[in-house]
Amino acid sequence: MTENAKKRIDELEKQLKKHSRLYYALGRPEISDSRYDELAEELKRLELEYPEYISSDSPTQKVGAPVRDGYSKVKHAAPMLSLGSVHTEDDCRKFDHTCRRELGIEDKIGYVCEPKLDGLSVELVYENGIFVRGATRGDGRVGEDVTGNIRTIRNVPMKISGGDPPYRLAVRGEVLMHIKDFNDLNRKQMASGGDAFANPRNAAAGSLRQLDAGVTAGRRLEVYCYDILDHSGKIPASQEEMVRMLSGFGFKIPPDTRKCKDIDEAVKYHHELESKRDELDYEIDGIVVKVSSLEHQKRLGMRTTNPRWALAYKFKPRKEITRIEDIVVQVGRTGVLTPVALLQPVEVGGVTVSRATLHNMDEISRLGVKIGDYVKVERAGDVIPKITEVVDKKRSGKEKLFNMPQKCPSCGSPVKKEDVHYRCSGGLGCPAQVKESITHYTSRDAADIVGLSDKTVHQLYEEGLIKNISDIYTLNRDDLIKLEGWKEKKTDNLLEAIETSKNITLERLIFGFGIRNVGKHIAALIAAKGGTLDGVMGLSYDELMEVKEVGPEIAESVVGFFKNPTNLKEIERLLKKGVKVQGRAAAGKFAGKKIVFTGSLKTISRAEAQKLVESEGGEASSSVSSSVDMVVAGEKAGSKLDAARKKGIPVITEEEFIKLVKT
Repeated sequence: MTENAKKRIDELEKQLKKHSRLYYALGRPEISDSRYDELAEELKRLELEYPEYISSDSPTQKVGAPVRDGYSKVKHAAPMLSLGSVHTEDDCRKFDHTCRRELGIEDKIGYVCEPKLDGLSVELVYENGIFVRGATRGDGRVGEDVTGNIRTIRNVPMKISGGDPPYRLAVRGEVLMHIKDFNDLNRKQMASGGDAFANPRNAAAGSLRQLDAGVTAGRRLEVYCYDILDHSGKIPASQEEMVRMLSGFGFKIPPDTRKCKDIDEAVKYHHELESKRDELDYEIDGIVVKVSSLEHQKRLGMRTTNPRWALAYKFKPRKEITRIEDIVVQVGRTGVLTPVALLQPVEVGGVTVSRATLHNMDEISRLGVKIGDYVKVERAGDVIPKITEVVDKKRSGKEKLFNMPQKCPSCGSPVKKEDVHYRCSGGLGCPAQVKESITHYTSRDAADIVGLSDKTVHQLYEEGLIKNISDIYTLNRDDLIKLEGWKEKKTDNLLEAIETSKNITLERLIFGFGIRNVGKHIAALIAAKGGTLDGVMGLSYDELMEVKEVGPEIAESVVGFFKNPTNLKEIERLLKKGVKVQGRAAAGKFAGKKIVFTGSLKTISRAEAQKLVESEGGEASSSVSSSVDMVVAGEKAGSKLDAARKKGIPVITEEEFIKLVKT
């Protein structure tokens, strides 16, 4: 049992460290707050039972996350601790009982309660009444210097108001983004081909942590202050006096902050706020309950990571039914406009869901979805969020119909209806399509440029370093090394991968162009038909129709792609920047052959082996069928090897394949 406990403690530590980093440092949580709390509570229970296994770097002994690279470190005026949390009324009352017992008070004690704003904690420092520094919480003692970004937030006073300012003042607040502004930001993000933020907290964190303060300035953030960390003057006697002092200095305090004479009023406040949670224009996940008297706070003291005189009394997580805040459109690589529902964050299977695709207008009509509707949400295959039905009985009559825009939200080009889809006519002149096209070109089955992920492409595009595919080949070390999160190794690895990608087979290039309806297999067939890039570009509609498996839609797409002047200029730029296209080898060792790889290869990677086949005129296939000519079996080959033997397809080893290539 002891061994099992040690194993579980190690496992929980690993999980919590990962999720803490995703939440605090990267602003990309993968699990809901309630699920994180469950894991943390389990770890605490095990550590109490088996204290010999508590490590010094256990998540229960720490606050927040370390400072990321790219920011100066700032030591806080006083520790910025986290709060212990409870989820039931009984536990909240136990907190009250413990406080009164520790203080030796049998009678009631007063509390100050406020909404637990779901944002990012910051410290604001003033000297002689003038704002001099702003920092994130970081690990609670050392944070990130974000002074320039804080200055762009409109409701942060640059000068303290009201009477003689203290020589030194440090206050704690929460940076947040209101739901309306969050929806506006996501609408812009998706229109430009970027990813939507998961929730307002992520959006606020991502906006504040920009190395370019101009990005922060373009986003509507607000700071609500609720605590004094350092004060050179007289400290107030109670929490409510402290809040009044902050308001008098010109700070915005949390809305609905309330003095409660006892724990009964605090519990009532919790239930009241939870009942109107969906009506608020900001996200909260509970209330904060603080002992009012600062003298009592001092006597109760602190734990390692949180105060004994305050706690977060959490709401029940939203389950499965949530509200559609807005419906926006996302522009894909081929110009298709996909409607996406932006949801009030809801927990589904332990994961917080904040958006779901609605696929197309037919799906919207089938469901009868409107903006403002309450809907049931499921996670299809436990991964993809899906709206399954509208909760009609919750309709108020204020819901709005959604209509597809007549112009592309990314580039303003006319939108055309094609069957069930709506498509932007802007082509590679549309920023959203360009970004998706660049990502597609760099994918494994195309140019295979390791290091150019969706996120990296988006970053490089927003920084103005790439505006089309060919710009990849003009990226240089000096520009990359200056970017947020980039170091020498990452930069050099990417530049090496880009240089390697200049030698590309014809079928990979055709697939990389992202021509509508042309997948990897069809690209190989077209490459075989044309033989060279010039040959493919010159293929007529009738010649393409001669290719087996190529139908009218594919033929039209290919001909149309190579007639487009924008596309022709881009191909010309690629060739001028050093891209060398290996023509389809008509007489190579594997000319006209289809080869499948299965199992683990020891001497080369699967991708390298497939490239060798393609360079010798063959086609690397992923499935075993009667049209396959050969199967190369590595270690631990499975069902594909069995299928090949049943069909009588020749099977060779990795060593035999390498020998065949070299001869």
